[in-house]
Amino acid sequence: MAIKKKNSRSFFDAVVNKKTLHKNLEFTAVEQYKLLRANLSFTLPEGVKCPIIGVTSSMRGEGKSTTAINLSYVLAESGKSVLLIDGDLRIPSVAKKMDISSSPGLTDLLMGYESHQMGVFKTSLLENWYVMPSGDLPPNPSELLGSRRMESILRLAAEKFDYIIVDLPPVNVVSDALAISKYLTGMIVVIREDYTEKKELEACFRQLKLSNVNVLGCVMNEAENSNGTHSRYRKYSKYYRKYYTSSGTHQK
Repeated sequence: MAIKKKNSRSFFDAVVNKKTLHKNLEFTAVEQYKLLRANLSFTLPEGVKCPIIGVTSSMRGEGKSTTAINLSYVLAESGKSVLLIDGDLRIPSVAKKMDISSSPGLTDLLMGYESHQMGVFKTSLLENWYVMPSGDLPPNPSELLGSRRMESILRLAAEKFDYIIVDLPPVNVVSDALAISKYLTGMIVVIREDYTEKKELEACFRQLKLSNVNVLGCVMNEAENSNGTHSRYRKYSKYYRKYYTSSGTHQK
């Protein structure tokens, strides 16, 4: 693992070599997700009862959904009550990865069907871990995610949970993550080693900064646990620093 102490609050280096989920992860990956959980305590604003954290990326295929699932799991494993929401209403994958039904889900609540109590989203793995899948795919995802109805759903859920994690589409592909960002405490950006393109990552941070999104930090996914990780860390973290540390606006 390669995390420089002075940067650990802004750039999380999760060394993940397998795409298996939660309790089936190899030891190294589990420890890195636990480190990510610990680092969150340094980046989240003080006094927030239930942080609402978005997980996104610049491109598809970077592992954002896997990261969202595993982060929510380790938070719940620590004793916190956690709700994971699949907010990718275009190509959702949380239900498939967890082998659960995709409906009822978020779109049912967004469309006003309130008959579904939060208990239907409770998982069998942990008493305090709830997973809300996407539901049926709507024709207007961005409008729904940025709606007052979405704000109301998150506000009510925040009264019942300690953490809410929202899996979101990539920033450079659609505007959905930016649309919902005004209701989030902060955003985590997932970067996949030897996959994420530099121009895509820079464009992602530029869009987030222009939308005044509070980026909590980044996760480097599928990084090799080797002596070269420090240089790869620097290669990606410079884009974060360019937009989120130069002015000090988002520095924690």
